[in-house]
Amino acid sequence: MNFLSADNIAKSFGDRWLFRNLTLGLSQGDKVALVGRNGSGKTSLLDVLAGLQPPDEGNVSLRRELRLGYLNQQPAFDETLSVMDTLFALDTPVVRAVKAYEAALAHHSEAAINLALEGMETHQAWDYEAQVKQVLGKLGIAEADFDKPIAQLSGGQRKRVALARVLLSEPDLLILDEPTNHLDLDTIEWLEGYLSTANLTLLLVTHDRYFLDKVCSEILELTDGRLFRHKGSYAHFVEKQAEREIAEAAEVDKARNLFRRELDWMRRQPKARGTKAQYRVDAFHEVKEKAGQKKADASLELNVKMTRQGSKILEIDDLTKGFDGKNVVEDFSYTFRKKDRVGMVGPNGAGKSTLLNLITGQLTPDAGTVVAGDTTRFGYYRQDEFPFRDDQRVIDVVKEVAEVITLGTGETIPASQFLQQFMFDPKQQYDFVGKLSGGERRRLQLMRVLLQSPNFLILDEPTNDLDISTLNVLEEFLDGFGGCLVLVSHDRYFMDKLVEHLFVFEGEGQIRDFPGNYTDYRGVSDQLSVNSDQKRLAKPGVPATVPVPLVQTGILGAARRKLSFKEQREFETLEKEIADLEQKKAGLTEDLNSGAGDYQQIHLWSKEIEEINHLLEEKELRWLELSELQ
Repeated sequence: MNFLSADNIAKSFGDRWLFRNLTLGLSQGDKVALVGRNGSGKTSLLDVLAGLQPPDEGNVSLRRELRLGYLNQQPAFDETLSVMDTLFALDTPVVRAVKAYEAALAHHSEAAINLALEGMETHQAWDYEAQVKQVLGKLGIAEADFDKPIAQLSGGQRKRVALARVLLSEPDLLILDEPTNHLDLDTIEWLEGYLSTANLTLLLVTHDRYFLDKVCSEILELTDGRLFRHKGSYAHFVEKQAEREIAEAAEVDKARNLFRRELDWMRRQPKARGTKAQYRVDAFHEVKEKAGQKKADASLELNVKMTRQGSKILEIDDLTKGFDGKNVVEDFSYTFRKKDRVGMVGPNGAGKSTLLNLITGQLTPDAGTVVAGDTTRFGYYRQDEFPFRDDQRVIDVVKEVAEVITLGTGETIPASQFLQQFMFDPKQQYDFVGKLSGGERRRLQLMRVLLQSPNFLILDEPTNDLDISTLNVLEEFLDGFGGCLVLVSHDRYFMDKLVEHLFVFEGEGQIRDFPGNYTDYRGVSDQLSVNSDQKRLAKPGVPATVPVPLVQTGILGAARRKLSFKEQREFETLEKEIADLEQKKAGLTEDLNSGAGDYQQIHLWSKEIEEINHLLEEKELRWLELSELQ
């Protein structure tokens, strides 16, 4: 079943065509990733397909009565509404049923209440508020923020609320533009699992290669205004892309050789075109067009000078920092060595940015010291800071630092040539920064950081908005970087390739040094969670009933513990309690459906069902927790 069709669509930006004559379709159940270089028009294509922008040419058609959900880069909100009110403002059958029920109760109309009760049952709307809170929790929105106006949320929180809104809108076709930006790793893995199993049609732009492989079965590549469709994994796509580019380059070279011969023929006597074979004249113009194609060989080149690094790099001793009486970093110590490769993981708000700001001197610690070596030069790439004005020209961004740049090889080049290495062509160098795409701005920001010749690089979410080809080049550069690297990233592929150990932010100021990359950490985190649960369940000062012996298996492993006698009794009791609650809920639901009670009785029954649902959720979660230890 065809859900979306685009026929010969085109879109321009200023005097440049982003794409022309594009034709594509999405069928029910398709899960497709859209990839391409920054500035190639991916976001513009999504806007056109979602109906936010009209195409300059061609047309887009959606299946009738199709529910479309679109998460774009800059989601719009009613700033006065709270988070919960925003999600209850959706126009879905479930929300309409909830609103009809509330209106019926307010008007005390028995007929309207009976009709609304039918709607609530039909759409299973009794648990909608619990579902909303569950999705918000999974996306990292704290319960304390549920009643906050949207205007008071940070950029990252707004993006997560927008994602919750689009997931709860029950779409048939879901279009997502960089959905993993501003999400922590646990949230990304939850979203990955949801999208990979959900019964919906999906088109997304992402730079996260693990996410792409897990969720999507097809890849659309937008390059030079053309679309190429690939089935299979990201690795298969890279292989086929390389084969196509080699074949295209060979065709252009062949056309240029043929063009030289045909041009010589065209210049010969007789000069009158009418006396020449017309079919050959037409073929000449086709060859001329083919030979005039430019090879798509522009790529990012990272070749920058690094300041020499001494023996003393950075020493952190008993570092503590808190806000509003709560420590986010507590008694943390670490001594950096040459070529240290450290990743940081932990939920949003756990203190990662705070530690980075303490390291670089942007914040003053409450206790402890941070002492940098005399030769240590920081390069700090911040995720939320873009220090350039929209009316500033691209080349002036470089010239503010230097007119002439020294490369890692010792060679010196002018600012214009340096910008070309960062994929800013001569014409674009004199454009205003405000005309750049999000990824191009990030590339410019990264260039400014590297211009400082740092030997201690701190990169806070450097992968946001960068295209995959740029990430590959950045990975290669950082892999060979001779200084220290501290990396905060939600891109698991990027982190796995570059880091050797992790600072794990465990909450309440505690930071643990874990030996290994992110995949290693995930391999043992389930067991660490079991250990944490055991510590929580044990009474203060009393050892756990069953000790958990640790064993060395690779980096870290632990034996699985069994239920204690007390926990076994609790498990058996929970099964009976859940069954009783389900029976009681069924009876109350039957009473509601009968329409026998007056308004007050119906209200009491509804309230009791809500309380039972809350109890059931708590008991079922505890039952699942104990069942894993069976």
